[in-house]
Amino acid sequence: MEASFGPTFSAVAPGAKAEGSSSYKQHRRTPSSSSTLNYSPRDDDDGMPPITPRRSDSAISIRSLHSESNMSLRSTFSLHEEEEDTEPQVFAEQPSVKLCCQLCCNVFKDPVITTCGHTFCRRCALTSDKCPVDAAKLTVVVNNIAVAEQIGELFIHCKYGCRAAASTAGGAAASPSIVAGKPGAYEVDPLGCPFTIKLSTRKEHEASCDYRPVRCPNNPSCPPLLTMNLEAHLKECEHIKCPHSKYGCTFIGNQDTYETHLEVCKFEGLKEFLQQTDDRFHEMQLTLAQKDQDIAFLRSMLGKLSEKLDQLEKNLELKFDVLDENQSKLSEDLMEFRRDASMLNDELSHINARLNMGILGSYDPQQIFKCKGTFVGHQGPVWCLCVYSTGDLLFSGSSDKTIKVWDTCTTYKCQKTLEGHDGIVLALCIQGNRLYSGSADCTIIVWDIQTLQKVNTIRAHDNPVCTLVSSHNMLFSGSLKAIKVWDIVVTELKLKKELTGLNHWVRALVASQNHLYSGSYQTIKIWDIRSLECVHVLQTSGGSVYSIAVTNHHIVCGTYENLIHVWDIESKEQVRTLTGHVGTVYALAVISTPDQTKVFSASYDRSLRVWSMDNMICTQTLLRHQGSVTALAVSRGRLFSGAVDSTVKVWTC
Repeated sequence: MEASFGPTFSAVAPGAKAEGSSSYKQHRRTPSSSSTLNYSPRDDDDGMPPITPRRSDSAISIRSLHSESNMSLRSTFSLHEEEEDTEPQVFAEQPSVKLCCQLCCNVFKDPVITTCGHTFCRRCALTSDKCPVDAAKLTVVVNNIAVAEQIGELFIHCKYGCRAAASTAGGAAASPSIVAGKPGAYEVDPLGCPFTIKLSTRKEHEASCDYRPVRCPNNPSCPPLLTMNLEAHLKECEHIKCPHSKYGCTFIGNQDTYETHLEVCKFEGLKEFLQQTDDRFHEMQLTLAQKDQDIAFLRSMLGKLSEKLDQLEKNLELKFDVLDENQSKLSEDLMEFRRDASMLNDELSHINARLNMGILGSYDPQQIFKCKGTFVGHQGPVWCLCVYSTGDLLFSGSSDKTIKVWDTCTTYKCQKTLEGHDGIVLALCIQGNRLYSGSADCTIIVWDIQTLQKVNTIRAHDNPVCTLVSSHNMLFSGSLKAIKVWDIVVTELKLKKELTGLNHWVRALVASQNHLYSGSYQTIKIWDIRSLECVHVLQTSGGSVYSIAVTNHHIVCGTYENLIHVWDIESKEQVRTLTGHVGTVYALAVISTPDQTKVFSASYDRSLRVWSMDNMICTQTLLRHQGSVTALAVSRGRLFSGAVDSTVKVWTC
């Protein structure tokens, strides 16, 4: 194997070791006839085996090898032009083509086998995408040790026997010893080291090569020297310094004066003391270096401890934040619990008062309202409810701009979702087979209940339509400081009159018998439906009127400031103010039986209250909603409540 890739020699002196056992061999090349090399052979006792002369013109560069071979390589590809080392590499003989990388066109450097099965330089394989042979993706698999060993057996010229090649002029062919076509190429220097050595042992030879340039140790200003001339130069050097110059001796001379100076040098007698001082100083430097290492280690540990401390502080802050959040939540839950407890205490007080009055019949368990179910489906707060008794349908309007139709008799599911408004649905009203809806988009939409289809849209007000009520084939709509009266003509609404003289938003309208009741700021106006004139005004307290209910004997209104006022319907005198809610009373509803009349109130405080109009006391508080209760409707003894929690609940005895 070695004979195929290494140089062959015509003869080897008997004193030479066999190739298989030698770590490396040096061969002295014979200068050409035109060479002016001044070279003195070494003595036979210097340990160097006899050398077989080689012709210097046999040295072949890898570039000339590439130009002479017929390999189908990319001639312009030069992967390592900027990255490879600048040491000259001039081969003594032409290497085998098999030892050349097909990517960089140079002899392999750190050869590796890739997944495609080919061998390339490691750097070439790592910096190239595809194999030039089969275009496969290049991935390094393993080092090619066999090829690396073969390359290590190739002979090259010592780098101290090479020089930068002179550029060829006139297109003349370059010498085969020159790395052709490459800036900074090298050729054999006939005045340099004459040895050729194995590539694997070049470092060992070049470290001890007699042609290695060195500087005079006495004075860098001395001209450059070769290693083999250093000893002779030192005998003649005029810049020899006293060995005690580091202590202050200023002597500089040649070898003869140097020996004479040592006899009279004042530092020579103190050299033992000075040496001990140096040793002591060196020990102190070592100790100081060790202390510096210890300090660096301690600083590193301190840095790590500081990082851990910072992390612990962050974790502690995070835990404190979680604790504060939990504490805040617990505080809110506690406040809610106390509010509920206060309401229960009020309820107990009412019960005790009722017991003390001897009125026990109202507390028949049959009359206690319980939540029987919940309608879920809206994506926003529910603001209005309306019941179509004929078909047992419940309509609910929401902030999600839709109206949902619920079956309250058989399936208890949403039958359909009516869409058409561009704003919150605030009011619902039924007249015959028509459903009327008022919205924050200032319109009223007419719906056919039989088909659940929109049949008309009317631009009713300049402001949101807050409330709707129908009576005597007329529709009444309330908005900011205005009530409009519409004649119902099939699916059309014809504006009949606008009622004015109102001081604020009209949020409550109720039609009973021949009268219309409207609520605004601390005022309830009573209108004659036939003449559409105001016939009476009731003054209230507690802010704006949000809800009105009319029983056979009383007019009831709920206000912004948590109060419920009660007037006698005949005398129009206020007979009672009902307290208990701790939030705005948004809605009122009435259930009348031959035995008694109950008024239901819905409030911002998330509760519903049941009031007996016989003795004007609260007989029950209903707490099931998770948000403010905003709307009420009654049908066949059942109570429906809509709330900000987007649900509608059903209550029955």
